[in-house]
Amino acid sequence: MPKEMDRQLVGDLVAAGVDFVTSVPCKQLAGVLEVLDETTSIRHVPCNKEDEGMGLCAGAYLGGGRPCIVMQNTALGVVVNALATLIQFYHIPLPMLISYRGEVGEKVACQVEMALHTNAILAQLHIPTYHFHHPDQAAEFPGILAHTQMCSKPTAILTDASFWGAAT
Repeated sequence: MPKEMDRQLVGDLVAAGVDFVTSVPCKQLAGVLEVLDETTSIRHVPCNKEDEGMGLCAGAYLGGGRPCIVMQNTALGVVVNALATLIQFYHIPLPMLISYRGEVGEKVACQVEMALHTNAILAQLHIPTYHFHHPDQAAEFPGILAHTQMCSKPTAILTDASFWGAAT
């Protein structure tokens, strides 16, 4: 069942003019995905892999839309080439709402390995990155979305388990 935070984040996407979202299933982001499916002003197209999602977002942008991708940080390694040679090369403003898996308390051991590399990969790609640990940090989301459009760059918004666990 979606929480108020899920509705707030999707409402912020709508207010920012985002009209296309692609995603790969994620337990932490399940409520956001459910709200997206209920939101008529955003076309939500689930995809099989995150690099495929980058292509869908590029197509939406080139067709006049405002895209966003919803994904896990564990897939970041899969999207590096698409981020660099497609999204960044063509200056596509792409907010990436990313569940940050692998921190203390993670129950799936393989998630930890990618968590160790997430920030370094984003830094290497020069992608502005914001990390939400507490629900009150979501107040920054509208400004981040506006910044993403203004600078025509992808932007990473990492949301960790403490953010989702405390969000009501």
